[in-house]
Amino acid sequence: MISRRLFFLSALTAGLGSLVIADELQHPACLADERNFFTDEVWGKVVGRTCLKCHKAGGDAEDSELTLLDPSLDGALEKNRERLTKFAKRRDPKSGKSRVLLKVIGELDHGGEDVLTKGSTRYRILEDFVRRANGERPAPLALANKKPFFEGVRMIDDRKLLRRLTLQLGARLPAPEEYATVQERGLPAISLVLDDLMNEEAFYDRLAEGFNDIFLTPGIDDVAENVLSYEHFDKTRHWYQKEDFSHIKDEQKRKEAGWELARHYRESIQREPMELVKFIVRNKRPFTELITADYIMVSPYSARGYGIYEEVKDRFKDIGNRFEYIPVRLKALKGRSEKTNQESATGFYPHAGLLSTFQYLKRYPTTETNRNRLRVRMYFQHFLGIDIMQLAPRGNDAAAITAKYEVPTMQATDCVVCHKVIDPVAGVFQDFYALDGKGVYQPRAEGWFDDMFPPGHEGEALPESERWRGLQWLGERTAKDPRFAIAMVEHVWYILNGRKALRPPEDIDHPLFAARQRAYSGQRREIELIAKQFASDNFNLKSVFRALALSKFYRADGLATVADYPARMAELGDLGVVRLLSPEQIERKLKAIFGSDWGPLNDQFNILYGGIDSKEVTERIADPSGAMGAIQRMMANEIACRQVPTDFARKPEERLLFPGIEPDVVPSSGNEAKLREVIVHLHQRLLGRFDKGDSAEVDRTYELFAGIIEEANERGQFEPREIYSCRVQGEGEKRVEDPHYTMRAWRAVVTYLLRQHEFLYE
Repeated sequence: MISRRLFFLSALTAGLGSLVIADELQHPACLADERNFFTDEVWGKVVGRTCLKCHKAGGDAEDSELTLLDPSLDGALEKNRERLTKFAKRRDPKSGKSRVLLKVIGELDHGGEDVLTKGSTRYRILEDFVRRANGERPAPLALANKKPFFEGVRMIDDRKLLRRLTLQLGARLPAPEEYATVQERGLPAISLVLDDLMNEEAFYDRLAEGFNDIFLTPGIDDVAENVLSYEHFDKTRHWYQKEDFSHIKDEQKRKEAGWELARHYRESIQREPMELVKFIVRNKRPFTELITADYIMVSPYSARGYGIYEEVKDRFKDIGNRFEYIPVRLKALKGRSEKTNQESATGFYPHAGLLSTFQYLKRYPTTETNRNRLRVRMYFQHFLGIDIMQLAPRGNDAAAITAKYEVPTMQATDCVVCHKVIDPVAGVFQDFYALDGKGVYQPRAEGWFDDMFPPGHEGEALPESERWRGLQWLGERTAKDPRFAIAMVEHVWYILNGRKALRPPEDIDHPLFAARQRAYSGQRREIELIAKQFASDNFNLKSVFRALALSKFYRADGLATVADYPARMAELGDLGVVRLLSPEQIERKLKAIFGSDWGPLNDQFNILYGGIDSKEVTERIADPSGAMGAIQRMMANEIACRQVPTDFARKPEERLLFPGIEPDVVPSSGNEAKLREVIVHLHQRLLGRFDKGDSAEVDRTYELFAGIIEEANERGQFEPREIYSCRVQGEGEKRVEDPHYTMRAWRAVVTYLLRQHEFLYE
């Protein structure tokens, strides 16, 4: 129970220190050192949120007296503290007041005008920092929670962690020897299993699926072959329409063969960007090639569309396999007219990994007013982990700004803060400006816009001699940016956890701000540490999967002790993995457990169950709906109906669900131990539980099984055969004999288990 008096005491001191709601369990207050005060208060609540947007290289205030470093750089935060401390000592000669305090409220010349309100929480924090910088006594800090971050957090059992990883990354259950090794050696053994797991084909499929959730490249607003422009590939992109199916006598079947060929061709084109991801990781190439690779991936089908099939066909192992991909370099594009011929100093298309693929450029198109800015927004989001829209100040009067300035995006401070960052990169994309749907390569006929900041990146201008390879130039600089490594770690974080990494909390006056900030800071430190390891490991993406999978953030599995005050709960709220499995993951899990999947979640129920189509539906549903609950019930019923008789039809040594037991074994004092062994096995196989035979969970399942048979016997007479739809798979029309009602009881047990949280969630 929170003391009302202590609650209001904390609220009164909210702006002066790390606020955590006080209660009987908190540690005694202690004074934070200067570095912690700067990191948590000055940077975390004021400078990093308000000042950094302009006062950095490439920002609107890069030429001012104060330039700050990106905090992701080594030692940057300490250097920023030193610079700000020095700046905080300066005073206005007229008033004698602190120049920094006068500037932030607009009382001295300041390009950002009044960015803080006098008396606000942020202003009081900055005021306290100025006092400290000038050797004055700091204001008293509020109570701060000094509990070690993971204190009281329980980690997942190593065997359960192993199962989670093999299912998530390998679409299979752990092998018995893997369980045994992990049971004996713990986490080091999981690391070894991961090394082998990440060489399995299922891992690369999961990798492509995960990164597709991020890049969404199949979602172009057109048929897939139209990523190949009519201007440059008019003779080859529709090659499938010229295929001869005259050997097929039936007209309808000829049409179906043509449709199937077109579908396969389109699918092979759509997969190319994610095949690049797979190729880089599979061959242990630096993941920076995601934006620097001087090649693309093509299949035998898409190579025909590019018009290069004859040149590369001998490199394929199977020319009939539409999903076999090889890396190739395209020649510089030759258009139907001179003006659409691509300039190239090397004679080759200037590939820059994903950035220059036709699929990516077509997925994020431009317009005459947008001027490549959508592409720039996605570039920053995908490759640097930055939401450009967060740079923009809110509440501006757009009409007043437009009326006041001739070119607001280059003159108005509120506009320049974003456009000085965005527009130079938009200019780097200038040669990919086709607006009429013909394709993506086509420079603007009138030349690039002169009412935009000139092409470049982070304050560096794009040399005219490099314009023809502008995206390569951009990719090379992006690969060296520390934010690239961080963004890639965040992408893997999303793939493994099913949710994005935390963003900094916004409302600094919220009673739980400090707890939320601590949760963000702890997560951010882990991500940045792994990003540094990733870079030092030559950008081997597998090292990121390994590090995150073994981290405490991923392994957290509940609380060993009760955290009964809101601040601690807010700190721990984003730990661990608790997410509804995607439709694809459930189908893979069913196949791993039963040997075959269900099917409908991969097609007709995919979107309804929270899947995506990469175009109109681009975010997976995290919380179940009523419709999803109905699908879960349908899936559980049908899988149990199909799999229970099929498993009993196998030889005892080949059974997946019911080893060592026959359908004539009914509940009795002599059979109970054997039945409980089977239930323990089912719990482990279906739910990943490692229950003992006398546990409460096994009791509950046993009572369900025994109760169903008891009720059937009490009725006195029942149909001695299973229903027709629950027949053995692959054995035609034969119904299953069930004279003891055990098959139906086991079917109920499997249905019950498939609807448990442990099966439906990860």
